[in-house]
Amino acid sequence: MIDINTASAAEIDAVPQLKGHGFEIVRYREDRGRFEALRQLEEVPGMAGNVVGLEGAINFG
Repeated sequence: MIDINTASAAEIDAVPQLKGHGFEIVRYREDRGRFEALRQLEEVPGMAGNVVGLEGAINFG
């Protein structure tokens, strides 16, 4: 399980469902601040509809 608020792009890319989205997630986090809920990941470009099943893979430390 990774903390989506502190993980590097490479660590995020290591999660199969997030592979290829690490850079965008980190950039979004740096621009807009911490993620507080899974639904916020839907706002990251390219992530709409791709967050189902991530509950056991990430946390929001």
